[in-house]
Amino acid sequence: MDEPINYESLLREHITRLRLRKNISEHRMSLELGKSGAYIRSITSGASLPSVRELFNIISYFGITPAEFFDEIELNASSRTQLYEKLAVLTDDELDKVETFIDWIKK
Repeated sequence: MDEPINYESLLREHITRLRLRKNISEHRMSLELGKSGAYIRSITSGASLPSVRELFNIISYFGITPAEFFDEIELNASSRTQLYEKLAVLTDDELDKVETFIDWIKK
């Protein structure tokens, strides 16, 4: 059975991507949203999730619509799902090679 998509994780990662594109720190973004300095960090670290109202405030902060925000998450989820499906049919030897390549990319 396919592993379910972890939308909470995708949401956190997406907020981080958008924040990095805007070239702003978590602390500054938190303060500009009128929250404590650790607010965004608590979301991106997995300690908490924003309320729906606060999520809309975050989306607005990035100057995009909710549709644009969620469309991009869905595209990311789709890419991950496609990659997972490709990885699922590889042999252990092939997976070791992929892991080595990923480690090399992350350096």
